[in-house]
Amino acid sequence: MKVDQFDFELPKELIAIRPAASRDGARLLVVKGNDQTDQTVSNLPDHLSAGDLMIFNDTRVIPARLKGKRRDAKIEITLHMNMGGGVWKAFAKPAKKLKPDDIINFDGSLEAGVVSKGDAGEVTMKFNKSGDDLREALNIAGVMPLPPYIASQRPIDDRDKEDYQTIYSQNDGAVAAPTAGLHFTKSLQSQLIEKGIKSAYVTLHVGAGTFLPVKADDTDDHKMHAEYGEISDSVAKLINETRNAGGKIVAVGTTSLRLLESATDSSGVTRAYRDATEIFITPGYKFRSIDILMTNFHLPKSTLFMLVSAFAGFDNMKKAYKHAIENNYRFYSYGDSSLLFREDQLFCEDQL
Repeated sequence: MKVDQFDFELPKELIAIRPAASRDGARLLVVKGNDQTDQTVSNLPDHLSAGDLMIFNDTRVIPARLKGKRRDAKIEITLHMNMGGGVWKAFAKPAKKLKPDDIINFDGSLEAGVVSKGDAGEVTMKFNKSGDDLREALNIAGVMPLPPYIASQRPIDDRDKEDYQTIYSQNDGAVAAPTAGLHFTKSLQSQLIEKGIKSAYVTLHVGAGTFLPVKADDTDDHKMHAEYGEISDSVAKLINETRNAGGKIVAVGTTSLRLLESATDSSGVTRAYRDATEIFITPGYKFRSIDILMTNFHLPKSTLFMLVSAFAGFDNMKKAYKHAIENNYRFYSYGDSSLLFREDQLFCEDQL
């Protein structure tokens, strides 16, 4: 499909630069085919049933944006994929000033050597620290990697250390938050448990590539950046048991969905997974793993808007986003949310 088909006009004032005062007080647009209902996130349990299973991404955002110097030149680095042993793939700005074997110095005693250069400003770097030592050094030298559409409008501050992290995050490695999860509170999670709705956790370390624009004219020509994810044997078993018992699988965020799709075969069986994924989902894709998707509102012409269009229907999502804009929903990472029901399943249910 042509990328321009996924474009829409979004007033700048609808881009949220702070989250709602209460995480679960954000608005929730429920989309079932052509039908749309205005709700709040706190109403989420009303739209699910006992026996359903919610899948959360428990990755934890690290302070992955660094400012350093290569000799006298200032360099800004955004880490996006941990290769192990202190080696990271990163986006550098300006990348043209870097070459292999260059050393970049950051605050404190942290430094990194350029191992190689890739496309679109990507570099591979090896730090002089690894493991816990590198984690501590990043806490000193780095800042939270807020998306460019927020960071360009205000300074990053201490509030973001809490606001840009889910309450259940535990596995360090993401450089962007799984933002649908930002809406959850302990109270909301308790309400879900009381209704008999189960929860499970997977890990997908979200990379900075999620913010890169699609430069190709056609979706067939776009290549996704890889992100590392894990699904345990016990979670895979629970997913399969829930599906076999007739429960719905609910992905909290596109990151959870992409990982589940990567781990689920054509017969609908989900298996344990420990690998990178670069799955790119566009309209026409046949979903295997989930029934319902909770997700925030995404950028025009982005891979994530393409994904939700594939899941809930291209025309349905065009209509939903038009409704959201006309009704002043707040967009992007700190914005409001939506609950999307899989279009092909709704069609099947209508035939019963």
